[in-house]
Amino acid sequence: MMAEQRPIGVDLFAGAGGMSLGFEQAGFDVMAAVEIDPVHSAIHKYNFPECAVLPQSVQDISGDLIRKVSPIGDQKVDVVFGGAPCQGFSLIGQRVLDDPRNSLVKDFVRIVGELDADYFVFENVKGLTVGKHKKFLYELIETFEANGYYVRKEWRVLNAANYGVPQDRQRLFLLGAKKGLKVPLYPEAVTVQPGKHSDLLNKIGPTCLDALDDLPDAELFEALHKTDEMIVSNWAAHSAYAREMRCENAKAWHFGYKRKWNPAMLTSSYRTEHSSISRTRFAETEPGTVEPISRFFKLSPDGVSNTLRAGTDGARGAFTSPRPIHYQHNRCVTVREMARLHGFPDWFRFNHTKWHGARQIGNAVPPPLARAVASAVIEAMHIQVARPKRTIELGDEALLRMDMTLAAKYWNVPAPFSKRTLKSGAKKRTQAQTEEARLKLLAS
Repeated sequence: MMAEQRPIGVDLFAGAGGMSLGFEQAGFDVMAAVEIDPVHSAIHKYNFPECAVLPQSVQDISGDLIRKVSPIGDQKVDVVFGGAPCQGFSLIGQRVLDDPRNSLVKDFVRIVGELDADYFVFENVKGLTVGKHKKFLYELIETFEANGYYVRKEWRVLNAANYGVPQDRQRLFLLGAKKGLKVPLYPEAVTVQPGKHSDLLNKIGPTCLDALDDLPDAELFEALHKTDEMIVSNWAAHSAYAREMRCENAKAWHFGYKRKWNPAMLTSSYRTEHSSISRTRFAETEPGTVEPISRFFKLSPDGVSNTLRAGTDGARGAFTSPRPIHYQHNRCVTVREMARLHGFPDWFRFNHTKWHGARQIGNAVPPPLARAVASAVIEAMHIQVARPKRTIELGDEALLRMDMTLAAKYWNVPAPFSKRTLKSGAKKRTQAQTEEARLKLLAS
């Protein structure tokens, strides 16, 4: 009989931890995470208190440093995973990976090698698979192979909606293994979007109704004007998906560590103020269509969400993510509702502000999709994963309430440059402002 074990993973460009959670749920112990944004790093530390967080750029770290500051030490690293930003474009006579804007991708390759990882998972936008951007992928694969790794060909774009997530979200994944090891196969789809063709191999995936119907309406609670959390009594899940998000049984934790949490606490639910004009427009918008003024998508109870996006960071003006309109209530969805549409369980917390919270979700890989990919790596390893027997305490709740300045001070790193504060006074509008500008301001 095969001995049970928990292989070791390292998350680069970790964000709040969508991939960390998916890999943990598949059976990995994620022992180190690298994330340059101090606020994201704080949230990762809250949700994964036993994981060492390196709040700095991958450009400034080495495999040796990761081993030194984490519990990994001299242990073998089984997988490195993450989604490095890719911004370079094809230039005549120049390798795309040599473009300085793609240096973070080269650092991803470097750290995989320095950690001598057996496997890697590289995640990115699907746009890299089309047109001139394919040159980038070819060069990336060549670089990995020159460094002793085989890559699964042809690459594939996976849609979260095919892996039990009520959201149409397509992402590229590259799967690789050290030469001599089996390269993981891509995970087969397990669900199809509602309304799409299904066969005996796939079941209809969860809908927006399945994801959100049990969540208490934030607008019923005055306290959520001033806080993002409160105790709500008599709260019960209405669907199998909601029961999964509320971790109502042991199976819902998969191969991850149980967290000690309060299921009666509604979190990440700050209310958003909308004008009566906005609410009227939201009400007049048909589900599954885009409201013409704000350009916000209105969810359909019988469909899935559009792709949830992060908005821009502080250095680019700090514009909030365009949260969709609720299918039943004439308002944008809350951060917790976004989390449900993304596959984050209810115990998982985000920064208490709507801006940071939505940004953390929009940047993340949906955990069920990450879990499917991680499970494919486990299968290639041909091991039996051990199910944890202990429960983990979540981190200090102060980590949830840090702005960029406080988070940088907590980590003892320089605060990233932000235009948010500098421009806040300049963005005051007159009564003649357009409704579009009003909506963008109120949603922040």
